[in-house]
Amino acid sequence: METIRVTANGLDFEVDQAGTGEKFALMLHGFPESKFSWRAQIPVFVERGYTVWAPNLRGYGNTTRPIGKANYTLDHLTADVAGLIDAARARGITGPVTLMAHDWGGAIAWAFVLRQMRPLERFIILNMPHPVPFFKALKTFAQFRRSWYMFFFQLPWLPEFVLGARGAKAIGDTFLGMAVDKSRFPDHVLAEYRKNALKPGALTAMVNYYRANISIKGAKLPATPVIETPTLMIWGEADTALGKETTYGTDRLVKDFTLRYLPDVSHWVQQEAPETVNAMIAAWLDGKTVPEAHDIVHTGEAAGVAGA
Repeated sequence: METIRVTANGLDFEVDQAGTGEKFALMLHGFPESKFSWRAQIPVFVERGYTVWAPNLRGYGNTTRPIGKANYTLDHLTADVAGLIDAARARGITGPVTLMAHDWGGAIAWAFVLRQMRPLERFIILNMPHPVPFFKALKTFAQFRRSWYMFFFQLPWLPEFVLGARGAKAIGDTFLGMAVDKSRFPDHVLAEYRKNALKPGALTAMVNYYRANISIKGAKLPATPVIETPTLMIWGEADTALGKETTYGTDRLVKDFTLRYLPDVSHWVQQEAPETVNAMIAAWLDGKTVPEAHDIVHTGEAAGVAGA
C-alpha cells in the first residue's frame, strides 16, 4: 500500500492506494475516523483484483480543508465521491466500481447512490442506515437520545474545545467508550485518530459535517427511488449511536439487498470484528451466500488485524 495525492473536485485528497486491478473499490470513512479505519478490509479487495482507494475525506488528515460549514454540505461531499471516481478513470482504472462506506462516509454514500451520480456495480454499507428509516427513527425518543451529540455539534467552538482538550482525549474515548471489545483499540490505534484530530482546523472541519447537514428542525426528504445497485449492509448490533431499528424496512428501499447483523459488536464494526466483516464481504464479492456471524469460523490468520 502507498499513500498518493489525488486531485478531485478542486481538492487535493490524501489517499491510501493498494492493488493494481482494473476493478475499483472506493472506501469512505466515518467520524472521527480516517482512511486508517479500512486497514483490515483493503486486502480483501486487492486479493480479488481491485485497485483500492481509501481517501481521507475533505477536512480530514492531509486532505484539503476548506473553511466554512457551507463547504461541507452533501452536495459538496457527494461531488467529491464523483470526482474521485473520475480521477481513478483518468488514471486508467476503468473497471466496475464498488463503493464501501461507514458512518458519515455512509451518509455520503447513501446520498451518492440515491442521486445516481456515477454507475456502481456494488455498494457495501456498514452501520449507517438508509436516510428514510433513519429520519423516521430520529422522531422517536430512543434514537433522538442516541443522537444528542449531533445537536451538540451545532454549537459554535465548544465542540472543538471539548474534543481537542488534553490531546484530543475525547476522540480516543469515543472509540473506547462505544467499543465492546476494547482490545481492538490499543493506544497506538487511538493515537492515530487523535493525531489527525489535532491537525490545525481539522476538528472544525469534522464537526462541520454535522453543522452543514443536520438541522435541529429536522429534514424533509425528497421522494427516494428504489436503489437498483446490489447492496450489502453489515451492522454491529451493539451500536450505541444508531439503533438496530434504523435498519428495518431497508429491503423495501433497495431491490437487491443483503443484511447481516453482528451481535455484541459496536458501531466500529469493521475495526472491532474485521475477521467476521471480511468473511462476509469476501463471500458477497465472490457471489456466494453471505454467512451469518455465528456461522463464521475464524482460523486466527486475521487475528489482531484491527490493531495493526
